Amino acid sequence: MSNSTLNIIKIGGNVIDDDIQLETFLEKFAAIPGKKILVHGGGKIATRLASKLGLEAKMVEGRRITDKDMLDVVTMVYAGLTNKNIVALLQKYTCDAIGLSGADGNVIKAVKRPVREIDYGYAGDILADSVNSLAIKKFLDAGFTPVFSAITHNGSGQLLNTNADTIASALATAMADHYETSLIYCFEKNGVLLDVNDENSVIENITSSDFDKYKERGIISDGMIPKLQNAFDAINKGVKSVYVGNASNLHLFQQQKFGTCLINK
Repeated sequence: MSNSTLNIIKIGGNVIDDDIQLETFLEKFAAIPGKKILVHGGGKIATRLASKLGLEAKMVEGRRITDKDMLDVVTMVYAGLTNKNIVALLQKYTCDAIGLSGADGNVIKAVKRPVREIDYGYAGDILADSVNSLAIKKFLDAGFTPVFSAITHNGSGQLLNTNADTIASALATAMADHYETSLIYCFEKNGVLLDVNDENSVIENITSSDFDKYKERGIISDGMIPKLQNAFDAINKGVKSVYVGNASNLHLFQQQKFGTCLINK
C-alpha cells in the first residue's frame, strides 16, 4: 500500500437538487487537498424528466424500479446532465475532474438484481470483486479527480442503475488496498444524532459496540441503520475511517471536526 491518503466523498440528491447548495459544496470539495473521489446520487431531476416524457416513477421502500424506459432516463440524467454539470463546476474551482460511469474504463461491474418478491428491473448489485481498483488508481496517479455517477454495467453491454451509497462503499473497500482511505457520506443532518430533534446533539465517534448499544436504545433507527451497517462493513474490510455529516460542513473535515466518525475498535 502506498502511504498517500485517499478521500472518497458521497453526496446525496438533496444537495444535487439545489444549485446554490451544490456549487457551495463543490467549492469545498475542490479545496480538499490530495487524492479524492466524488460519488453522486441522482436527485429528483430524473423523476421530473420522466414525468415530462410521460413515464411514471415507481418506488418501493425508497428504491427506484428501473424498467427499460426509466433506465434510459436515469442514464441520461445521472451519467450525463448531472455528472457533467458537476465536472464543469469542479473545473471552475481548478479541480481537474473526470466524469465516469461504471462502464468507463471497466471500473465498476454489477449484476442485475435477481427477481424475488419485487422486480427492480435494471438495478445493479455490486459483487465483492466488482471494482477495477488499478484502473481507478491510474486516473488518480495521473492527477484526475474521478466523479462517479450511479450507473454501472454488467460487462455484456447492459447498463444498470446502482445505489450510490453502495458504490461509495465498494470503491472505498477496493481502494483501501492502495491508499489509506477514508469514506465520507454527506447528507442533510449534522451527523449521527443522540436526539433526532436536536441538530447539535452530534455523536462525535462511534465504535461497532457503540453502534449495537445505540440500536438497542432506539437512538439509531430506520434508514440510518443500513447506512451505518455499510460503513462498518467498509471499516472491517480495511477502510481507515468513515464520516457521516452535513454537506455544508465539509470544510471542517480537514480539522477533524466533521460530523460523526465511525472507527474500528
